Amino acid sequence: MNYTSKTHQNKKIVFIRPDYKEGTEREAAPLIKSINAALAEENPEVIIINLKTITFMDSNFLGGLVKGLKATLKAGSELLLTDLQPPVKSMFELTKLHNIFQVHATEQSALGSL
Repeated sequence: MNYTSKTHQNKKIVFIRPDYKEGTEREAAPLIKSINAALAEENPEVIIINLKTITFMDSNFLGGLVKGLKATLKAGSELLLTDLQPPVKSMFELTKLHNIFQVHATEQSALGSL
């Protein structure tokens, strides 16, 4: 899983777009690795994770996102999530994680919130 970076309104932004294949959505390790690599290599003010391709999320993946959020906050950065699919959005609401994460409908709306 790779990431891209750009500057928006004088802030360094890293975009992570998971590209999981069918049946591997439960693997949180690549996502955590990408977040940690982006923090170490890019030192961004903001990380935006686009979850458009994620249609299922179990507790392992949710735990990975929470670990990523902790690492991001510890580094003094923000973590924003975008493009949650309906089943994932329901999971976030059920677990109340939508109160912890900054969730936006699209990458564009996430950028607009900065």
